[in-house]
Amino acid sequence: MAELQGEAVCLIFSETQVLGEGLPAEWAERVRLLSGAGLFSGKQGQIYILPAMDRPEQPVVILAGSGKGRPGVHELRQLMAQTARAAYRLKAACLVVQIPDDLNRLPESLKAEQAGQAIAEGLILGAYRRRQYKLEQTAYAGLETVRLHMERSCEAMEEEAWKQGVKRGQAFGEAANLARDLTNLPGNLLTPSGLAVAAIEIAERHGLPAEVLDEREMELKGMGGLLAVGNGSVNPPRMIVIRYQGTNQWENAVGIVGKGITFDTGGISLKRAAGMESMFSDMGGAAAVLGVMDALGHLRPQVNVVMLIPAAENMPAGNAFKPGDLITSFSGRTIEIINTDAEGRVILADALTYAREWGAERIIDVATLTGAVLSILGDVATGAVTNDQAFLEEILEASRRSGEPIWELPAYPEFREMLKSEVADLRNAAGRYGGASTAGLFIGEFAEGLPWVHLDIAGTAFLSSERGVNPKGATGVMVRTLLEYLLHAASDPGFHPGQ
Repeated sequence: MAELQGEAVCLIFSETQVLGEGLPAEWAERVRLLSGAGLFSGKQGQIYILPAMDRPEQPVVILAGSGKGRPGVHELRQLMAQTARAAYRLKAACLVVQIPDDLNRLPESLKAEQAGQAIAEGLILGAYRRRQYKLEQTAYAGLETVRLHMERSCEAMEEEAWKQGVKRGQAFGEAANLARDLTNLPGNLLTPSGLAVAAIEIAERHGLPAEVLDEREMELKGMGGLLAVGNGSVNPPRMIVIRYQGTNQWENAVGIVGKGITFDTGGISLKRAAGMESMFSDMGGAAAVLGVMDALGHLRPQVNVVMLIPAAENMPAGNAFKPGDLITSFSGRTIEIINTDAEGRVILADALTYAREWGAERIIDVATLTGAVLSILGDVATGAVTNDQAFLEEILEASRRSGEPIWELPAYPEFREMLKSEVADLRNAAGRYGGASTAGLFIGEFAEGLPWVHLDIAGTAFLSSERGVNPKGATGVMVRTLLEYLLHAASDPGFHPGQ
């Protein structure tokens, strides 16, 4: 145990161990005393901070409960997030996590990779703190170093699997935290052009080709949806594109599109004042796809991805678009504006058309789209609408691996009928009933038959209180799910979006 030197050391014990089976001799007496006092029983997710005054190399020990048996991936991720939060409360700069023998003794290297990913992911997600803008700032900046210590030595193949898992978990966790940072930025600190700058920085960091269309270039192309929504703001709209090519040929490309409304007042259909202060988070979808591109740059999987963000501010002004307006989208379809607060689907329409132009063969859009989805799923699960059930099943499987719940919403033909307009090809709002489904189906019209999945993160992108691996505020939701999907696609030799 003398090797475990750090400001805080995490020891993982199960309920069985606490009862006396396999508990390390040097901790047996203390842990049994804690158990007898009802302070620590090893239950899943239980954390107890234990000063270790007689061990200068280990000033504080964080006891972490793993439950009745070996924890699964989700339990391990959650346990590590709680451990990171405990280390933050202790103001520890260095944390050592001891990997117990029962976690280390895995029959297949793939399981070691999964465990390594869950541990790294959980620690990084749990260590996240939202940036503060106070006059007096604390000097403590959070964990600087985390070390994993194996209770027993591994064979070379298993050790490599652990390393690969940790690398992947680090990329996933840091990508989600990047998305959290962007989503948490107030509207005056992140405008559409500022979002474009953040995107270019990510692209340049990894040597990825990128482009940003300004309002003049969008007008030449005929992107009437994005221009209409952004017209009422002094901060003009932007169309942002980053391309990641992981194979020799640009083929089988997946398009990932993120809604980038950097602030949403509702426009002329003005929102109520209560709650509007959080509408800087209406670009959570854009932040998610940017996080994905950053992770792809680190991990370099063999998959092709084109990312698009239509970015705008939705503001009321003398030149803002109005209810009753008719606009022509990039696809040529006309849209009757019923409600200017249903702006996200209008800008995503142009982005989906542009994704097709960039060669996307299947498309996933991520958007804080509707308040209606909260009525159905609360802030617990992301809503999904699709035109391709097999494609959605792949996304659902990825969400099960990431621990980010997704629930499919109905896409009945009757919902599509509700979007019909007497004077245009579509209207942008169909009333309150079935609102999450009709909003998704509006976007799906612009996929024009390509396999497409819409992910409504209006409830899951921003939380009012800490839950699970997510903090209060921005969650970075869907970053890890999209990465799970894309990395699985990269490892599948039979993957072809057109099938």
